Amino acid sequence: MSVVSGNTNRTSLAIGWEAARANAVPAFILQGAMLAILVAFYWSPACADFLNRLAHYKEQHGLLFVVLAAVLAGAIVPELFVIVFFQRGRPRAQNLRNLVFTVPTWAIDGILVDLMYRMNAVWFGDVVTVPVVAAKILVDQLGYNPFIAAPCEVLVYEWKNEGFSWKSVRRALTWDHYRDKIVPTLLATWAVWAPLMAIIYSLPFPLQFPLFSIALTFWVLLLTYMTNRFAGKIEADAPPALSVATKD
Repeated sequence: MSVVSGNTNRTSLAIGWEAARANAVPAFILQGAMLAILVAFYWSPACADFLNRLAHYKEQHGLLFVVLAAVLAGAIVPELFVIVFFQRGRPRAQNLRNLVFTVPTWAIDGILVDLMYRMNAVWFGDVVTVPVVAAKILVDQLGYNPFIAAPCEVLVYEWKNEGFSWKSVRRALTWDHYRDKIVPTLLATWAVWAPLMAIIYSLPFPLQFPLFSIALTFWVLLLTYMTNRFAGKIEADAPPALSVATKD
């Protein structure tokens, strides 16, 4: 019995490592781009002025901005990516069906993330210091992510991949599912998001969600890779998630 458990744990770790490794290059590119934005905000008056205008626009439009930004980054841009690069620019009916699922999914996710950012600002303050940034990262990556974000997002994508079967929902409430599906997702997520969170939380609160939106497109492609890998639609030695985004 312990042997089975050990094999399962190694499998979970292996899947998480495979996803992190498969997405290493685009992850580094994304992290580099976000770091460049952070440096430009503090060192370039022109860039700071542009980002402050964006922050002001976000504050003016509140929930509407959050929903539209999340839908654009989490649903529309990834689907356009699939159409342009893997369907030779030819939309299909499946793309519309995908959007019927992804638009509300990522709209809700955007609202929850914005709420978490707001709560972090209330709890720890809208200041950029090492203790405050570290505290926000811990709440994000060890609180919100393992208990809300990863389980819910894996659940809804598995639900879709299995034809909206309620059996997948019941299975998602078990420890075996968390160990085999959520733990690998968390490992892949932490490899990408921990550095990004340090960057995002090093900016003023009004800019945190707009910067999150930039990274969200990549996260959707990574999540697609993970859930299709669980479903057996992507082999263990498959290429990066950015090159298998259509296999769902």
